[in-house]
Amino acid sequence: MSKGESVGSAGSADSVPGFELPLLLFAGFRTLIDRLHAELARQGHPDLRPAHGFALQAIAAGGPRGATASDIGRHLGVSKQAAGKTVDRLLAVGYAERADDPTDARRKLVRLTPHGLDALARSAAIFDELRAEWTSTLGATRVRDLETALRQVVPAETTYRLDATSWLGGT
Repeated sequence: MSKGESVGSAGSADSVPGFELPLLLFAGFRTLIDRLHAELARQGHPDLRPAHGFALQAIAAGGPRGATASDIGRHLGVSKQAAGKTVDRLLAVGYAERADDPTDARRKLVRLTPHGLDALARSAAIFDELRAEWTSTLGATRVRDLETALRQVVPAETTYRLDATSWLGGT
């Protein structure tokens, strides 16, 4: 054993406490999201917040027809009322619009506006740029290895879950 190493509780030569892994993963996530939103603001989307990104994805999941507040709530893991509050904010800042459901006059659908679609497209491009920065810093092999390792430990059904806002404490 080299200097500074100790045997952990599992008998490994790893002295890093277990709580550090989720904190580092969250810090990496937070760093990417904060940088995304700073760049989105610079590119004309200063009103978007992280919770809005999840909601925009949930609306987009409804396809061109749109999604109901209940659909959005299910995707986000929140109540219809909580989803409605987020949708109201997206309507107010021009990222979404309400429309009548052609199949059921009692229901309203929420659809993305061109401004909302632009925000999603810019987000995708910015995430590609951020990944390229990580690749430049860490090397392509390390980034690919990190992604591969995370795919091995993250259950496939949770990879693209959008309910992080409810899990982290609200929309």
